[in-house]
Amino acid sequence: MEEPTFEPDLIHSIMKRIWTLRTLERENVATNDAALDSEVGAGSSKKNRTTSGIYVIIILLTNFLFANASALKLTCELLRIFVTEAVQRAVAIAETEGDGQIEATHLESILPQLLLDF
Repeated sequence: MEEPTFEPDLIHSIMKRIWTLRTLERENVATNDAALDSEVGAGSSKKNRTTSGIYVIIILLTNFLFANASALKLTCELLRIFVTEAVQRAVAIAETEGDGQIEATHLESILPQLLLDF
């Protein structure tokens, strides 16, 4: 029987959301810089009308973002291994401290080394 893992569709949705947010952040910085450069003078009412158009294009393009099926499968497996390892290490810390369940402090203590290991 195959071990349970994360759903590729869920991982793809998360990736699309992150790609969209990062693109919007980059465009926002670029349009803010362009707006500052294009100011005619103090009190100018000149508007940067391309900003809203850029947002619409970005939102439409994110509907067409695809990730390779193999890459999604590999990402799901990596996340499964990462979470499993985090739980195992947190259980070991909880047992050494005599606790019957994992708490946030146990995860906080193992995360630095876990991130270095991955």
